[in-house]
Amino acid sequence: FISVSVRSANPEPAMSRRERQIMDILYTLGRSSATEIQEALPDNPSNSTVRTILRVLERKGLVRHVEEGLRYLFLPTVPRSAARKSALQRVMRTFFDGSAKEAVAAFLDPGAFSLSKEDLDELSQMLDQARKESK
Repeated sequence: FISVSVRSANPEPAMSRRERQIMDILYTLGRSSATEIQEALPDNPSNSTVRTILRVLERKGLVRHVEEGLRYLFLPTVPRSAARKSALQRVMRTFFDGSAKEAVAAFLDPGAFSLSKEDLDELSQMLDQARKESK
């Protein structure tokens, strides 16, 4: 393995735990009203709290809203795949000094994760493909 340093050219704005929870709900539902988001959140936050966080997410450019009748529906502006990549890059920088090798090694640690034989076979095929593409 070669240690790969990962730097994001356009880093995702930092998000609080509650902001990440709301984004997860929006990715799951596609689009949702503030009330629907509030009902899906743990710890029963107030409606005004949810609306405030949604405004913050809009200012960060992560969420937009559309009007449908008398209510606003909120949608993520960043595809889930891009958000996933940005989150992984942030985790790699924070916990693995930007090393993809160290991150993968952590996932392969049997004390941390349980991977089936099928999972390991599929990962092996991904590694083979990455080797071919890097030549």
